[in-house]
Amino acid sequence: MKQLFSLFLLILFSCNMNNPNNTNSITQDSNEINAIKKILTEQQNCWNKGDIEGFMQGYWNSEELIFTSLSHKPAYGWENTLERYKSSYPTKESMGLLKFQILELQLNSEKTAALKGKWELIRENDHPYGMFWLDLKKFEENWLIIKDSTISLIN
Repeated sequence: MKQLFSLFLLILFSCNMNNPNNTNSITQDSNEINAIKKILTEQQNCWNKGDIEGFMQGYWNSEELIFTSLSHKPAYGWENTLERYKSSYPTKESMGLLKFQILELQLNSEKTAALKGKWELIRENDHPYGMFWLDLKKFEENWLIIKDSTISLIN
C-alpha cells in the first residue's frame, strides 16, 4: 500500500511540473539555474562529510519551512527539520554517501523555482533511494529551499 501511495505521489508531482498547458513565460536564466544547482551541490558535499548543520544551510531558516515525507508527519520550521535529520541520521555512517540527480528545474518567477529530482544513499548495509520535489525562493541574492517533499521508494 505504501509503494502504491508513493507511485501516486510521484505521478501527481510529475504531472504538475510537466503540465503542457503551463503558460509560464519566465525566462529560464542560466545564472539563476546554476545558483540553485550550486546550493544542492553544497548540500551534497556537507551531507557526505557528515555535516547536517552545513546541509541545512540550503534551507530557509524560518518557522514557515515545510518538510514532508511518507514515513513521518510533516516537519514545520527549520529547527524541527534539523532535529528530524539528526534523529533519522545520528551518525556519519547512517548518513551514507548522498547522490542526487536533478530531473527538472524551472524558474516560476524571478524569485521562485520548482525542482524535481531523485536521490540515493549508498551505505554499507543498504541502498535507499527515492524522489524529491523542492520549492525554492530567492532571498536577496540567495536561493533557499522553502518546501521539501521527499519520498523513499526503497528502505
